[in-house]
Amino acid sequence: MGFRRAVYGAGLGVASLAALFAFQRPFRQFPGVEYENFEVPQDWNQPAEWAFARLMYPPGPNDGYAGRFDGDWRQGLSLWTQDYPRADRHFSQALRRLTRIQVRSVEQPVNLDEGDAYDWPWLYAVQVGEWGLTDAQAKEMREYLLRGGFFVADDFHGNFEWEMFQQRIQRVFPDRPIVDIEDTDAIFHTVYDLADRYQVPGEAHLRAGYKSNNGAGARGAHWRGIYDDQGRIMVAISYNSDLGDAWEWADAPHYPEKFSALAIRIGVNYVVYAMTH
Repeated sequence: MGFRRAVYGAGLGVASLAALFAFQRPFRQFPGVEYENFEVPQDWNQPAEWAFARLMYPPGPNDGYAGRFDGDWRQGLSLWTQDYPRADRHFSQALRRLTRIQVRSVEQPVNLDEGDAYDWPWLYAVQVGEWGLTDAQAKEMREYLLRGGFFVADDFHGNFEWEMFQQRIQRVFPDRPIVDIEDTDAIFHTVYDLADRYQVPGEAHLRAGYKSNNGAGARGAHWRGIYDDQGRIMVAISYNSDLGDAWEWADAPHYPEKFSALAIRIGVNYVVYAMTH
């Protein structure tokens, strides 16, 4: 009977995985604010159990690209494409090497208006201090996270960008506080023990060690989160750090290894946590 149950359970697992692959939207690539052409890996069309899902979003009131990239955000060339796709593919390659997760070699841009966020257990957004969010998108994000999704909010700096981010995320969860994640939380120990976490500067801000042109409050890393009723982190917030830049420049000799190594380890922990909690 035990063997039968095991076989039955394995069959259900394979069927569920096959269904997941079947209903995921196909890979698509957009022009970015930094990269317009990026060579697609040979195995780009191979299905996998995890892909780097990047949130597409409209410009917010603090949009730093206003006047430079004013086209349709749904067609790329918008703030959400910062570091894209170089950061996404570098991190995906690292996750392949460092874990047994079956990782797709290419990323997946996700538009909440299209209702496909539920295909991806892990969703990442860059420069969330300049994030735009409609009421419909906030509702969709809330539903996605309460159903078990996981959101990484990255690359925003200083008091003003923090306030802008708070206004957006409170439209998703007006009833849930943002708190500092304790060092003992499982998210910092799923694969790597990460009690020592320091500020990860972007490539353009290495000399200062932080984004000094963002005014007050930009110095010092903060790792914060929003929890569900069962104590699971739904939103992981890297405030005053730029994990995406560290992934993007991980192969550049001039970018310090200590920053890219920490950013990759944090990302690995976040992915494993998202898939096991």
